[in-house]
Amino acid sequence: MDADAIEEGRRRWQARYDKARKRDADFTTLSGDPVEPVYGPRPGDTYEGFERIGWPGEYPFTRGLYATGYRGRTWTIRQFAGFGNAEQTNERYKMILANGGGGLSVAFDMPTLMGRDSDDPRSLGEVGHCGVAIDSAADMEVLFKDIPLGDVTTSMTISGPAVPVFCMYLVAAERQGVDPNVLNGTLQTDIFKEYIAQKEWLFQPEPHLRLIGDLMEHCARDIPAYKPLSVSGYHIREAGATAAQELAYTLADGFGYVELGLSRGLDVDVFAPGLSFFFDAHVDFFEEIAKFRAARRIWARWLREEYGARTEKAQWLRFHTQTAGVSLTAQQPYNNVVRTAVEALAAVLGGTNSLHTNALDETLALPSEQAAEIALRTQQVLMEETGVANVADPLGGSWYIEQLTDRIEAEAEKIFEQIKERGRRARPDGQHPIGPITSGILRGIEDGWFTGEIAESAFQYQRSLEKGDKRVVGVNCHEGSVTGDLEILRVSHEVEREQVRELAARKGRRDDARVRGALDAMLAAARDGSNMIAPMLEAVRAEATLGEICGVLRDEWGVYVEPPGF
Repeated sequence: MDADAIEEGRRRWQARYDKARKRDADFTTLSGDPVEPVYGPRPGDTYEGFERIGWPGEYPFTRGLYATGYRGRTWTIRQFAGFGNAEQTNERYKMILANGGGGLSVAFDMPTLMGRDSDDPRSLGEVGHCGVAIDSAADMEVLFKDIPLGDVTTSMTISGPAVPVFCMYLVAAERQGVDPNVLNGTLQTDIFKEYIAQKEWLFQPEPHLRLIGDLMEHCARDIPAYKPLSVSGYHIREAGATAAQELAYTLADGFGYVELGLSRGLDVDVFAPGLSFFFDAHVDFFEEIAKFRAARRIWARWLREEYGARTEKAQWLRFHTQTAGVSLTAQQPYNNVVRTAVEALAAVLGGTNSLHTNALDETLALPSEQAAEIALRTQQVLMEETGVANVADPLGGSWYIEQLTDRIEAEAEKIFEQIKERGRRARPDGQHPIGPITSGILRGIEDGWFTGEIAESAFQYQRSLEKGDKRVVGVNCHEGSVTGDLEILRVSHEVEREQVRELAARKGRRDDARVRGALDAMLAAARDGSNMIAPMLEAVRAEATLGEICGVLRDEWGVYVEPPGF
């Protein structure tokens, strides 16, 4: 790019920056020297390919969505938490908010993730152990007791039963007297990644997509601020994918949901801003930064060129980041504080919009209160002490970072082409009911291609560990330690017994005829093709349980069985 074009871009950036609101903060170094809000080529310099880097707040958004970077607003500290029953988790949420957390992120237990009630025989021994147990809207009320849902953003990490759980959240907000128009947050409704990596699905892929489409329509019409679809790469990376695979599979899933919205007749400029993303921040510092920068650039280009998005907000890739759980070790667990800090810094330098930092004891149990506080303080040290929020994309223009960004983008584009080719093989007539990327994803799920590719990457990494080519401190090098055992959080089995007793009491108090009528109306909507959100909300208001709602749909749609792979 020639010098005149670069300077024109700088002037556009300056105009945006001048109009934007900035934080009241000290934007100087520790020594007191002032720093500029952004850095770029010197006036008069040329820079080949600078249009792919650009300025913050300008297409293709490689350097961030906002001209101000974090000078306008820092990332949201959104700590992932949930254990035991709703009352116990409510106390943890209050602790997080009181100590400076900016948003909430709900971790659900395994029965809830699988759409089963706490009294289901298959839930025995799992209630409240890897997250909070939620059986009905009454639990959701307790979960957010004394936490005004209109004033705090809430993320919910749940995919299979995401839609009925979200309906419970809406009913809890209703019972607080909160206008749904002001609700803000994200819902991890991404079902593709369940078939690809995490394996927590309920139905066949097509019924799941039908529910997601219904939710997209409902939120676009009635809950405009809420983002009903958080597309998750985190679990894909945790399953063993490389950085490029995580990026490509996640963005492809996002393209699939764009195609779903378009197939419903929705305006991409209206519904695309309701899509958000959830990425893993792993321990390879520079590769992760490059991955996040490439993600924004790819998404903006595809939304503009492939799907016709005209507005900047429809081209923005907003994302939450969680540090890599798979990088944590049970050996020498205090080393995990260092790993988490490095990973969190990579997420921040990559421009994350919100961040969760893992606790040092998460390989052993759910975080203790002390470990959760250290994880929270890790973000606060980065935000308040290091100066990383003073300059937008401070590594932009680095030869290494830009080369890594280009390389990961190129690898991702090759994978997109592989996915489209699978779709062409699945539908040689070129007639894709939802869209070509969606057809390729469904074919890749059906024939096990995604799981095979991830398994091969995981195998290669494990082999490099065993050979000593990749080194992990405390595991295959520097193994001596003076660290004693940690005191870890243990969830009492009394939690399960109390949850089951309370569920039985609620069922005894409710109007069973109203519940049956509401479930019948929901089933009728499932059969006639109408939007299912309104009848599902009525079932939730009647205190139908999660297991009852999902059970009716399982009986109607059947369950999915993964094809065997060897």
